[in-house]
Amino acid sequence: MIVNFIAVLLLIQPSLPLGSKTRHFKWEVGYVFRSPDCVERPVMGINGQFPGPTIRAKAGDTLHVELTNKLTTEGVVIHWHGIRQFGTPWADGTASISQCVINPEETFVYRFKVDKAGTYFYHGHYGMQRAAGLYGSLIVDVAEGEKEPFDYDGEFSLLLSDWWHQSVQEQEAGLSSVPFRWIGDPQSLLMNGRGQYNCSLASSFAVAGSNVTTGQGGPCRFLGHEDCAPQILSVLSNRTYRLRLASATSLHSLNFAVASHKLVVVEADGNYVQPFAVDDLDIYSGESYSVLLTTDQNPAANYFISAGVRGRHSNTTQALTILNYKPNPPLKSPTSPPPITPRWDDFDRSRQFSLKIRALVGRSPKPPRKSDRRIVLLNTQNTVDGVVRWSINNMSLALPATPYLGSIKYRLKHAFDGAPPPETFPENYNITRPPANLNSTIGNRVYQLRLNSTVDVVLQNANAMKENNSEIHPWHLHGHDFWVLGYGEGRFAAAEAEKHFNLDDPPSKNTAAVYPYGWTAVRFVADNPGVWAFHCHVESHLHMGMGSVFAEGVHRVGRIPGEAIACGLTARMKLAAAEDEDGN
Repeated sequence: MIVNFIAVLLLIQPSLPLGSKTRHFKWEVGYVFRSPDCVERPVMGINGQFPGPTIRAKAGDTLHVELTNKLTTEGVVIHWHGIRQFGTPWADGTASISQCVINPEETFVYRFKVDKAGTYFYHGHYGMQRAAGLYGSLIVDVAEGEKEPFDYDGEFSLLLSDWWHQSVQEQEAGLSSVPFRWIGDPQSLLMNGRGQYNCSLASSFAVAGSNVTTGQGGPCRFLGHEDCAPQILSVLSNRTYRLRLASATSLHSLNFAVASHKLVVVEADGNYVQPFAVDDLDIYSGESYSVLLTTDQNPAANYFISAGVRGRHSNTTQALTILNYKPNPPLKSPTSPPPITPRWDDFDRSRQFSLKIRALVGRSPKPPRKSDRRIVLLNTQNTVDGVVRWSINNMSLALPATPYLGSIKYRLKHAFDGAPPPETFPENYNITRPPANLNSTIGNRVYQLRLNSTVDVVLQNANAMKENNSEIHPWHLHGHDFWVLGYGEGRFAAAEAEKHFNLDDPPSKNTAAVYPYGWTAVRFVADNPGVWAFHCHVESHLHMGMGSVFAEGVHRVGRIPGEAIACGLTARMKLAAAEDEDGN
């Protein structure tokens, strides 16, 4: 019995390097006034900072984050995006899934290990608090004595996001209104929390041929608005720099480029990839990359760095900053215009980039050759009592009051609908047309996965309620990395699709896009006891129900902190009774 218990611990807790340490942080979340795009408004900050403080640790370290909610009128949680939470599923930071919300003036301690080097970030996971500015960077370096499979002379981190002037409360009210009130495009794009609205960084310089000022005002004036002045990336000539990119956008897919420079992609979502060079790259909400940039251009010039909108027809202007070759003045005018963002609807170009991402041979495990189970998830847009919702297999996710993790672990009755959710959709469903029946239902069912089984999930995209309208949806899996087996157009047909699955060097990721009228197939091993969200990372889409929940091996989860799962007096009483019955 003891031997079996030790085996289980080894299964769920990877071996960690010697010399790892515990890093302590004490945070308070509250609203502060900032001008992220030169327009002042309240933003959600941590210890008065926006974006939140950058966490830097080494693989194997333990993070101890003591989080106090100073919001006064709303709860809060923090999700550690890309951290798999082996052995600590209650620290995943998903409201109503892994934990209760942290109420005003309450404190919750997140304590977990970061087991794998990579580029990550953290963000709010309650309501639409990411859109209110609750996010920050999380960088995990290789453990002491380890080495990256590539060399570089310095590095920069760029956290990309989009920004509205309307409050999150206004946005949420519009999404649930009858008739529907869409919030529209964000007013600006931000790099490390800095952007420009109604002015153009490009027009601040005399740049021949620049045409990026459409929809913007004249030159930017940062005096008195220093918190929207761009962060300049200052470099030396003939060096190689690692750019860590992460997208915390709430809506937009982005394209990133550095004028006149090649980018060599070496990491995706915390996993090494076979290096490949590109002029620019698409990055979807929830994704992260590391790219190597060699400063091999004219050292007498500076160059624009840009992030522009892809996947949606948007009026939101590019975000820009400057690559400054020292000893040039940081604000010396670039001699060439900013990169031109590719057409928003060139989806073939998007797919081709995704297909270039391959695992670095010898540094990434290969997927099992076969799966034990296949779940096909159809994204559709529907209505419930006149309210516009997104649905998965005609069920729109609405989370329960008591977190799944505690209610499953302690077998609480009637905490959620225990019926199995649908695993596919009707054969006669036409993905190229709006739904024949617009009505959907609200649900909170859970996919129960056998521990250590291999699971395939096929994400199937379809037409929304409006004719000729199918969107990109970046899907993010908590608690795991998955292998991206392939992408396809049209309706998924297993016999044909499986012939083209990449089983030799598929990339390991935690977020993958499903393209308009197409499908994406992923595979993962359900080897992490807990309850995990799998959802579209577009903030409004998840808010409107585009998500699902996986549970695996919950009986193997150790004692869960009471404050993580005992929401309300009734729940606390139920939990106490369940603990007595369980003998814990």
